[in-house]
Amino acid sequence: MTRIHLALGVLAALVVAAFLSPGKPAAQQTAPPELAQGWLPEFTLTTRQLLSLADATPADKFAWRPAPGVRSISEVYVHLTIGNYYLLDRAGVKPPIDLAAIPKDPEKTITAKADVIKGLRESLDAVSKGYQSADRQKKVQIFGRDALSDGVFLRILVHNNEHMGQSIAYARMNGVRPPWSQ
Repeated sequence: MTRIHLALGVLAALVVAAFLSPGKPAAQQTAPPELAQGWLPEFTLTTRQLLSLADATPADKFAWRPAPGVRSISEVYVHLTIGNYYLLDRAGVKPPIDLAAIPKDPEKTITAKADVIKGLRESLDAVSKGYQSADRQKKVQIFGRDALSDGVFLRILVHNNEHMGQSIAYARMNGVRPPWSQ
């Protein structure tokens, strides 16, 4: 098994474990009210979890990275922020910021915990509002191919959850337990 496969397996186990409380069988778990209630409730759950995890992570850990050349904790959150705005634009919704005005290499220049969380929160709010106002059946272009706006919004949700799993693993490696799993 390659290191990547092993890391992905560990990450998947951590994500599953994050939703289950120790000591209770899965059948007795209390599911978050948003679970399986549609795109917007799922995005609301993801938003709450991402922000609570970022808040729970000590500021001095935001520069931590698992290995050289791999995104740090703050870089993951800034990547999500920029990705949310870019994908919102691709979904046919004008983002509340000028994408051309984003500083060069924002993952390296936006590093303070308060700034990182503020940017992430604003981007998540923009996506939520954009989803509610969008024509999700609109034909759009993304990565050189035709798509529906609805498909781009699905990509946003998947992308945010992908990096939430990464952030959970990073947090646990730094002794931070996801607040919703306590």
